[in-house]
Amino acid sequence: MAAPSPTDHQSRKLLGLLSLPERRFVADALRTETVGGVLLLVAAITALVWANIPAISDSYADVRSFHIGPAALGLDLSLQHWAADGLLAIFFFVAGIELKRELVAGDLRDARAAALPVIAAVCGMAVPAVVYVLVNIAGDGSTDGWAVPTATDIAFALAVLAVIGTSLPSALRAFLLTLAVVDDLFAIMIIAVFFTSDIDFLALGGAFVGLALFWFLLRTGVHGWYVYVPLALVIWGLMYNSGVHATIAGVAMGLMLRCTRRDGERQSPGEHIEHLVRPLSAGLAVPLFALLSAGVSLSDEAIAQVFTRPETLGVVLGLVVGKTVGIFGGTWLAARFTKAELNEDLAWPDVLAVATLAGIGFTVSLLIGELAFADDTVLTDEVKAAVLIGSLIAAVLACVMLKLRNRRYKALTDAEERDEDHDGIPDIYEQHNPEYHLRMARIYEDRAAEHRRKAEEAAAAALQTAAGSTTEGDRPA
Repeated sequence: MAAPSPTDHQSRKLLGLLSLPERRFVADALRTETVGGVLLLVAAITALVWANIPAISDSYADVRSFHIGPAALGLDLSLQHWAADGLLAIFFFVAGIELKRELVAGDLRDARAAALPVIAAVCGMAVPAVVYVLVNIAGDGSTDGWAVPTATDIAFALAVLAVIGTSLPSALRAFLLTLAVVDDLFAIMIIAVFFTSDIDFLALGGAFVGLALFWFLLRTGVHGWYVYVPLALVIWGLMYNSGVHATIAGVAMGLMLRCTRRDGERQSPGEHIEHLVRPLSAGLAVPLFALLSAGVSLSDEAIAQVFTRPETLGVVLGLVVGKTVGIFGGTWLAARFTKAELNEDLAWPDVLAVATLAGIGFTVSLLIGELAFADDTVLTDEVKAAVLIGSLIAAVLACVMLKLRNRRYKALTDAEERDEDHDGIPDIYEQHNPEYHLRMARIYEDRAAEHRRKAEEAAAAALQTAAGSTTEGDRPA
């Protein structure tokens, strides 16, 4: 498949340089997610070790199934259940803020700019689902898990980048983050539509009243965590008891926050709250969910089942093949039909590597796996094992492709961060600013003068040394 060729001088850049505010936001967001991703990786490995050492594996099952909570409120839940419904509500709250910010202040606010990541994300969810369904129709398996391989775990993907020491250029990092944001939106819709059981309309009505009050308080400018945190807990409890997955409450509240800045504001309220809550989500909520969900048996027999059972094979192929083909194909088609040129600093293999990296589906894939096969604990664990193995394969393939281009990525990243005039703004963003070039001219003139002075000093020293040698040679023996 050939890359789209340039068409005319008006063609747009695909994965071009970000605006400076957007670049700074992406860098801050991904820095936290990278730390969280490493913790997530540690938590997943801990869970696997804990669940697969015979001497302590029973204690893992006991901890995971330990119940706590007020039964009178319908919240006497296992720790695993609390992690999936409670802790991930924090994760989806942050996802809701991210989505709102992208829609009103980020790349998604412009329909033309949003077309690429949205098309790529939709294709990156649709193709894995199709792959899963085809495998299970051919193998006479259950199609209930079609949504399991559709999710991308941005934290785990960034942890992989941190471990292998690869720094992606900002355009690719932003593309990966936006993919994950859109991915989370569709995952939320899938959970709400396809994994909602019997509905308690009284509890659901109470949750909507709580959300309306939450929105009203925000719009009237009421401040104070002591107001919003208790209200959020009530909304979450009502949403859980309604039969709608409780994480929906988190994303709904995140979407209500204002993410546009007013005059005199350094941060919007949404950005401020996201800055406070994101470390809690990435550093505590998601790793604890992984600790309580990722512990599955990885015996030889269990691993063999992953590649022989249609449900698990569909998950692996969906993550490794479906995600890569979907995202890369969607990106290529978007470029082809919008007449956009790929940024000249990048190549299509770079897009392929990021598409493969997006095949790491961990947090939300594990959650959907639990929801899809809730009535079959054995199959649930096998699907979780398939998610882990598929994510591992995708990570290894992406690492190989990214490492091949690592020198190029480092050069691009260094160029993006270079600030020779020390004004706090990378030089790449000041190429059209006359003042920048005048400052640089003065800097180079001062450097040239310094080097001329040093050259004169070196020449004088050399002459003095030569004169001393001549005098020494003329002296009588």
